[in-house]
Amino acid sequence: MSADARPAAQPPTDRATPPLTERQEARRRRILHASAQLASRGGFEAVQMREVAEAAGVALGTLYRYFPSKIHLLVATMQDQLQHMHSTLRKRPPAGDDAAQRVAETLMRAFRALQREPHLADAMVRALTFADRSVSPEVDTVSRLTTAIILDAMGLENPTPEQLSAVRVIEHTWHSALITWLSGRASIAQVKIDIETVCRLIDLTEESESGATPWRG
Repeated sequence: MSADARPAAQPPTDRATPPLTERQEARRRRILHASAQLASRGGFEAVQMREVAEAAGVALGTLYRYFPSKIHLLVATMQDQLQHMHSTLRKRPPAGDDAAQRVAETLMRAFRALQREPHLADAMVRALTFADRSVSPEVDTVSRLTTAIILDAMGLENPTPEQLSAVRVIEHTWHSALITWLSGRASIAQVKIDIETVCRLIDLTEESESGATPWRG
């Protein structure tokens, strides 16, 4: 059995308690950086666990203690990329006149960031698509980050159920738009239209916004 096909081990260190030490966190950062670099150059197939370990300067067994499989690693890589995007977006928030415009602008900025690294984007999206229940915590974190990015753009801290439902539909559409663009079935112009269209769902929740607390950053 190849290294990349080995069965999933125990949950990775970063999900365990106590939290990572400074040295462990630095090691994890090197692993994620190596994963992103390999994916940027050759996509999903280029991310081989042995090559990641060598590039990160860690033993293969150590890599598997952090990330039990290639899918775990690439979903964690997407989480890391989204965290970076979120920080960047908070420094330069969208300037649209209403929530729908701000969310559309935010998602298109995130899309353009992924567009600059199409092989990396493809690898991360494929990993999300292939993820099974063992990767649920990592996938859930990706979803929470995407939700946080959208809610920041909307300017909400305590969204109503209707607003959260709209956010979920927007997330699904954004993810689907990434897949269709990566597969060559949609142009960037079409992606923009789809995202702007689905963001209009936010307008339908305006009646509920009176019960939501404005986001205070």
